[in-house]
Amino acid sequence: MQPNHDLIFKTLADPSRRALFERMCREGEQTVGALTDQAGISQPAVSKHLGVLKQAGLVLSRQDGRNIHYSAQIGALSSLIDWTNQMAGFWENRFDDLEDLLKRMD
Repeated sequence: MQPNHDLIFKTLADPSRRALFERMCREGEQTVGALTDQAGISQPAVSKHLGVLKQAGLVLSRQDGRNIHYSAQIGALSSLIDWTNQMAGFWENRFDDLEDLLKRMD
């Protein structure tokens, strides 16, 4: 697994960060205030989670006056999608081999 995978998995392992990321994926760009309103955690906690998401390349931020807007970078997940597809292929082959073995045993 590449180091990028480790960072993304570690970042998204936290339920609060994952929820923030999923919300931005569904609803688009959000301010810290808007994210805090529905996050169920404090604004400093939301800001900290957004910093971790940004460091992992999962979100981008832009300043607009006093507000900072965050948006999900869905393309950052492409390496995980590739990895998942590789693992799916690996396990499909294993199950096919097991099926063949079981047929020979009958």
